[in-house]
Amino acid sequence: MQQEIPRLLKDFLVYLTTIKGKSPRTRKEYEYDISLFLRFIKSMDEDIPANKIEEVNIKDIQIDRIREVTLEDLYMFIEFCEVQRNNSAATRARKVATLKSFFKYLKGKRKLLEDNPADELESPKIGKKSPIYMNQVEAEQFIAGIKRNNHYYRNYCMIMLFLNLGLRVSELCSLDLNSIHDRTLRIVGKGNKERTVYLNNACINSIQMYFEKERPTIQGAKDNNALFLSQKGTRLTRQTVAKIVKKINVDSGLKNDKITPHKLRHSAATIMYKHGADIRSLQHILGHTSVSTTQIYTHVEDKEIQQVLESNPFNQIN
Repeated sequence: MQQEIPRLLKDFLVYLTTIKGKSPRTRKEYEYDISLFLRFIKSMDEDIPANKIEEVNIKDIQIDRIREVTLEDLYMFIEFCEVQRNNSAATRARKVATLKSFFKYLKGKRKLLEDNPADELESPKIGKKSPIYMNQVEAEQFIAGIKRNNHYYRNYCMIMLFLNLGLRVSELCSLDLNSIHDRTLRIVGKGNKERTVYLNNACINSIQMYFEKERPTIQGAKDNNALFLSQKGTRLTRQTVAKIVKKINVDSGLKNDKITPHKLRHSAATIMYKHGADIRSLQHILGHTSVSTTQIYTHVEDKEIQQVLESNPFNQIN
């Protein structure tokens, strides 16, 4: 049974969704991280061992106790997450961002703190990783792995949208029938930010085939505005889409167990960039707030550039 949380935390979570436009998934992550921190400081106060921290009741924590939190307490918590919970640098960085947001809210929005102990809290350094992606040949093999079962046209359409538009899985699941306008698609991304993208022929044709060949046969389809439906006529969930992608991956024979819906997004972005998409256009298509996020896909030409330089005839001169 989930434990109750303090009123202050409840208010912060409401602020995240109603004002900041955070998704339910992000809200849950914030709630988990802050609840863990509050359990941590209470366990320190009461000398509760680390292996009992999940049992600590935080409902009664008041603002007076939070005012006592110091920068050292925050660093001790991050160390606890690393040593006791084996959190990666990326996970610890998320917790740092969550704490900074929470204390900024308490001081700036609620005026409950005179000083913000998280102002100087630094985030762990995260090594830059090149995104895992399929090249075009692998992507074609993946597409060929879509089995011609009862949901072939639905699954094919989803994969076309993934690989042509670089959708996030949450964006794909939230698509409605009225998201499609002629040759454009209205997408609701992170923070409820909307963007409109052009639908190429591959997308248009796959949508039409899905509408003609499969969607009318699904139970309750006439009464459901969701674009992609399960056999029972309900909106597909992120988990279901992940299972579908995993099954297609296995059936394709790629033998790459790292292919997920998010990796399809990486693949789409990488292939588009390799075939001439400029960074700004790619930023809009993917729905990135900052172009620096999009620039991770420029890694794809590193090897090609190296090969060009190696092949330069002047490189052959001793």
